[in-house]
Amino acid sequence: RWGGQFENLSAATRRLAVAVPMALGLIFVILYLAFADLRLALMIYLNVPFAAVGGVFLLAMRGMPFSISAAIGFIALFGIAVLNGVVLLTSVKKLRDEGHSPYEAARLAAEARLRAVVMTATVAALGFFPMALSSSAGAEVQRPLATVVIGGLVSATFLTLFVLPTMYAFVFRAESERSDAA
Repeated sequence: RWGGQFENLSAATRRLAVAVPMALGLIFVILYLAFADLRLALMIYLNVPFAAVGGVFLLAMRGMPFSISAAIGFIALFGIAVLNGVVLLTSVKKLRDEGHSPYEAARLAAEARLRAVVMTATVAALGFFPMALSSSAGAEVQRPLATVVIGGLVSATFLTLFVLPTMYAFVFRAESERSDAA
């Protein structure tokens, strides 16, 4: 029987194997309940894998292995990435309610929320920057967590500001064309 650090790692891995899927599931349920539209919830939820790509990429660039603290960083990252998507699509939805076309609403919302989304990501990334560069006691736990969050915020911000509005305009284009024809 294994003990010590390995036993702690195994127990933490088992807990995370339950906690991460549960957190991701709860995020999606809350998104669906908030927007009452499966398409909008799925669009915002796409920030999660895009954020993960940035986190994995920066971990690999820095030569760090995936660890328990990196997994916890992913959970924090997913929350921030989803928040930015909610900020943008709430603005798009408001503009659509005012009568703008899907393309117009997506473009105007991206322009209007650019500062909010970039500032949210920048402030969070700057807050994690000292942890990412730390070399003091406990740095082996801090560095992977901060690295994941910083890398993921870069890619999630890009998705939120460029891909998400484009996708919204594309998905809701057909709905707009049907209402124009009627």
